Amino acid sequence: MAESKNNSLLSVKDLSVSFGRGESRVEAVKNVSLSVGKGETVALVGGSGSGKSVTALSVMQLLPYPFAHHPSGSIRYNEEELMGAGQSVLRAVRGNEISMIFQEPMTSLNPLHTIEKQIAESLRLHKGLSGKAATDRILELLDLVGIRNASQRLGAYPHELSGGQRQRVMIAMALANEPELLIADEPTTALDVTIQAQILELLKELQGRLGMSLLLITHDLGVVRKMADRVYVMELGKVVETAGTHEIFSAPQHSYTKQLLQAEPSPKPLRNTDLQNDVLVGSDIKVWYPIKKGLLGRTASYVKACDGINVNVRAGRTVGVVGESGSGKTTLGLALLRLIRSTGDIHFGDHLISGYNNKQMRELRARMQIVFQDPFGSLSPRMSILQIVEEGLKVHQPSMSDSARLSAVVEALQEVGLDDSILNRFPHEFSGGQRQRIAIARAIVLKPELVVLDEPTSALDVLVQAQIVDLLRELQQRHQLAYLFISHDLKVVRALSDEIMVMQAGKVVEYGEAEQITSAPKQQYTRKLMAAAFDLHAEQ
Repeated sequence: MAESKNNSLLSVKDLSVSFGRGESRVEAVKNVSLSVGKGETVALVGGSGSGKSVTALSVMQLLPYPFAHHPSGSIRYNEEELMGAGQSVLRAVRGNEISMIFQEPMTSLNPLHTIEKQIAESLRLHKGLSGKAATDRILELLDLVGIRNASQRLGAYPHELSGGQRQRVMIAMALANEPELLIADEPTTALDVTIQAQILELLKELQGRLGMSLLLITHDLGVVRKMADRVYVMELGKVVETAGTHEIFSAPQHSYTKQLLQAEPSPKPLRNTDLQNDVLVGSDIKVWYPIKKGLLGRTASYVKACDGINVNVRAGRTVGVVGESGSGKTTLGLALLRLIRSTGDIHFGDHLISGYNNKQMRELRARMQIVFQDPFGSLSPRMSILQIVEEGLKVHQPSMSDSARLSAVVEALQEVGLDDSILNRFPHEFSGGQRQRIAIARAIVLKPELVVLDEPTSALDVLVQAQIVDLLRELQQRHQLAYLFISHDLKVVRALSDEIMVMQAGKVVEYGEAEQITSAPKQQYTRKLMAAAFDLHAEQ
């Protein structure tokens, strides 16, 4: 299956990456070799923290030197050595010949610049485009990646877009200059199933038209099967198996590869249907954003992010919220927690909280928690893991002793599969999946009654994903937690949810028992979502 040497576009040999020096040194990548041929798609798969993203960042020479350094290795692109290359060489290559889609778009996009300005910068630097020509190209790119009403989004800032929309903007930026090699680090993680299928088709079409090569880093084995010619499997910084895609799926050799292929959330257990007490009830929830026009800033119309939604989350049960990116899922979760303004009635237990002020809400915050979609953006880069997880305890349980608080933090970390050796480390030292587990630990350490989970498994590999689903179930059963589970991963939603709400353009199009929604949906839009999700993964 290996391509001939003279057909190789990218050749990585004996690459090692270490962070820090001396006793604190961490070996993230150990003697990795891989190659990508012209027009070929190569997948790099493995668990969270296996070294996939570090390998990709090494190719682009984007690691934070001198903290990160290479004890060994060679990286050749079109026979030119990139390891240790000068800035003039790297500037010519980055964003032009090699582009990269990063895993966490919120941290990769500049929060102070509009979407138009950020895409235009790359077009100006590498293609010399400006003015109308640049705007036309930007609109074409945004349309290609499925941004609706692209002309109205040009002036938007990253925080004004949903997670999926930000990911699509990142893809548009990466494709702007039609690179020869595209490194895609979890390119479909934040995308709903219908857009995911469109993006994969787009990448395939561009490959055929441009002869583009693709180094695909992903934990989604359905995407690997659909896209890749060859696969490298990484574990603990090493490549443990490499073969053609068909061989990997039909006859895996390494035990870790077999684990990855067999991992999926276990079936949903039977519930005690006697538990009917309501934890959270929302009635006619509306979140409308005014669109102002003219010199006087008059309101011309509204963006109806949530438009008259009713929801009921009960103790010990999970309501799954699904829908395309931008459908209003996250907005609904934030509104129900009173983190953004809304109209309508919100009952939390015996409290009608829709009229509560900040002081009244603060007394209830320990009982309601949220796990955000982007852990890197929600974890303070200046705080250690101990400080991050214990912060809620200090606020809501100020009389707790230092030793008791430390024990609670360690227990929460252990519940999400981490140990106390990480207490004094910082978020940037962890993989995306590990950061997500830290975010979950921060939420559960307070033993809340309600947890809003906004894409809590999107950054996790399949092994950890299954573990987190089992963990959430165990915590739910032990403490009778109520979950509002927001996700585009319908396989995980089906495994975890008792009821499913399907949203489209700010409205609920279908709401019912999970089994009915997934197996016999009544609405055409729901059928489209289910078909896109389970057709994509049907062969797994």
